[in-house]
Amino acid sequence: HTPLSSSLCGNTCAAPSDREGRQTEVAAVRDADACLCYVSLGPREDALAIGRALVEERLAAAVNIQDGVRSIYRWQGALEDAPEVLLIAKTRAALVPQLTARLIALHSYQCPAVVAVPICGGNPDYLAWIEEQTG
Repeated sequence: HTPLSSSLCGNTCAAPSDREGRQTEVAAVRDADACLCYVSLGPREDALAIGRALVEERLAAAVNIQDGVRSIYRWQGALEDAPEVLLIAKTRAALVPQLTARLIALHSYQCPAVVAVPICGGNPDYLAWIEEQTG
């Protein structure tokens, strides 16, 4: 596998290959242009409103909202076990600071989980679409 570099977090991703070990056709994202932002939220209505705002403001090309997430974490010294909703936003790395600030402003949690993960490759047309929708 040939590693693809990602300047956003310093990680490398291996290019996919077929059963014979030949590299398959995917776009390598240079300089971590595209990324996913993972966000956990409480009520589904919050996730829908925040997701809509991110897309309307062109901070994200699209969002996925997944119900039924269960989170276990420690908060203010207590072990918590709570149902949550997962929001995954597709955006550009350059927009992560703005998207993060907007999420913090709209989020009901005191310390919301907002984590950006670089996309190291994928469907070239989809990755171009992310750029187009957030540009």
